[in-house]
Amino acid sequence: MLRIALVHSFYASGQPSGENEAVRDQARALRAAGHEAVLVSASTDELQGSRLYPLRAAARVATGHGSSPLARLHELAPDVVHVHNLFPNFGRAWVRRWRGPLVATLHNYRPLCAAATLYREGAACTSCPDGDRWAGLRQGCYRGSRAATAPLAWAGRAGAAGDPLLARADRLVMLSPLSRDTYVRAGVPRGRTALVPNFAELPRPAPAAAGDRWVFAGRLTREKGIAELLRIWPSDVGLDVVGDGELAAECRAVAPPSVAFHGSLDRVELRARLASWRGLVFPSRWREAAPLVYVEALAAGLPVLAFDGSSVADAVRAGGTGRVVDWDQPLGPVLKEAAESFPGLRPHCRAVYEAEFTREIWARRMTALYESVL
Repeated sequence: MLRIALVHSFYASGQPSGENEAVRDQARALRAAGHEAVLVSASTDELQGSRLYPLRAAARVATGHGSSPLARLHELAPDVVHVHNLFPNFGRAWVRRWRGPLVATLHNYRPLCAAATLYREGAACTSCPDGDRWAGLRQGCYRGSRAATAPLAWAGRAGAAGDPLLARADRLVMLSPLSRDTYVRAGVPRGRTALVPNFAELPRPAPAAAGDRWVFAGRLTREKGIAELLRIWPSDVGLDVVGDGELAAECRAVAPPSVAFHGSLDRVELRARLASWRGLVFPSRWREAAPLVYVEALAAGLPVLAFDGSSVADAVRAGGTGRVVDWDQPLGPVLKEAAESFPGLRPHCRAVYEAEFTREIWARRMTALYESVL
């Protein structure tokens, strides 16, 4: 049995986060595997009530100094520290002072990009990791504001090599080959990376006929590609949009009448309903590291229609779990062909999940990784 400290700064609950859910899931999975997993966390919901919170958070992000989990870690004396997210409620400088084994999961591209997405104005953007360190500041990439972007731009001015966490971690956990390749191109040594995909814990779905409607599940934001999808969605094909976000009004304005909006669903309810749809549509425009909804879809036996350029598109190609479509292709014929082929893929999708993405498989992989750094 290992004692593992999971360090995570929780994003505000007003913005649903797959990272927050993944950390909670992983803590439970490690305990089920016989380890002692302790969550060392800071919560934006609890901290942002202070009038000085924005200033303190900006200073913490820019300098790397400020709130630190070190005192709690010394008290726990864990075998391994596993960092998930430090932004914006923990500093980064403390990692240099921690002498024990330390691993970090890179859920997004925050060390390389102020917006954490490597996406800008409808396309992938690698200006900052490619050497133009102040491109994000000029464009106001974080929340559309140069002032809000400035602390992140200053923190990332030295690139991947200057990030304290990337430099200190004994092993960097990547969630997809695309994410790993992106970080390696930015200067992270491949030998310090480890590929450990996310997992989902869903029971085998009861046998059921596939429905005739498709589903999109995610935040209604620009990088998710949802507005572009709705502009080309056929008016005679049903689509259910599950989620909410800043583009909600725009999405409703451009959607054809065959699209229904359901707002945000409880995670349990969404998982319970996944098997009732024809397939999951994944139009993301950014290099999303490894969205949990893809694994949840496979667990439900739900094939995936992914647009080219994302980690999910790569996974669909590799696993044969659906269809990859290019943005330039007419969508109507693709949907018609998928409607015919996807029902036969449902058992295969569940089989891929059971072979690669269960809680038990994840726990074995992660335990082996922890033991490798001890």
